[in-house]
Amino acid sequence: MMLGVFSLGFFMSILAVHGATRTINHDQVQPFSQPEPTTDSEKSAVKYKPQLHISYGCHPYAAVQADGSVSGGLNRSGWANGDCKGSDLGSQVYSRSDWYRGKWAIVYAWYYPKGPVFTETGPPGQRHFWSYIVVWTDSPKPNHSTIQGVTIPTEVGYEMQVPPKEDFIFEQATVKVESYLNSENQAVQLTDESGEIQDLITWEQLTDQARAALSEFDFNIKWAYVDMVMPLKDDVFSTILEESFPF
Repeated sequence: MMLGVFSLGFFMSILAVHGATRTINHDQVQPFSQPEPTTDSEKSAVKYKPQLHISYGCHPYAAVQADGSVSGGLNRSGWANGDCKGSDLGSQVYSRSDWYRGKWAIVYAWYYPKGPVFTETGPPGQRHFWSYIVVWTDSPKPNHSTIQGVTIPTEVGYEMQVPPKEDFIFEQATVKVESYLNSENQAVQLTDESGEIQDLITWEQLTDQARAALSEFDFNIKWAYVDMVMPLKDDVFSTILEESFPF
């Protein structure tokens, strides 16, 4: 009898509803397959898709699936990469692009079910974590553009490289990024280490349900130590372009 009660409780936790958004287990979220790009914007996003090397913490997972169900994330306790060394269903990188002050900006974002965020008090870590970089080119036309700069968020603003060092770029198109532990928090930085690539889905290619879920879902959890927001939703995306412009 007790087993039946436990199983029901576990099942209900997997199918929990966060506000109006349904959440499911982090390793049950079905990533979007990378579609064949048709527009210049989509082709550029594919051309400049970064490599991600994991030196600490979780591997990236899909945050949302086609029906709008969102990852429930992972408990912040345990090892930094506990239960998040990669999904059997595959992974995902998200992007959104636009002109800003004469440069074509592509924001790439990765989702992790949890991330190490440490403070002097309380348990370490946080359920849900996002990281991102901004790749700046001179045109959305993939055959007539080059990387002009790369911007990466830090604890006190942004690291800006204009242009990025050759060691950090593979074949003049692929930025090499490392997810690592920076002092007390998970972060990303440029690296000369090769990494993995994930299926890319752009903001416009998402289903309406998935885009709405990413825009509306609150990735901040009670007692979280840092604000955790989806980088590509409207107000956040425009702020990132404004604050990270390196020229």
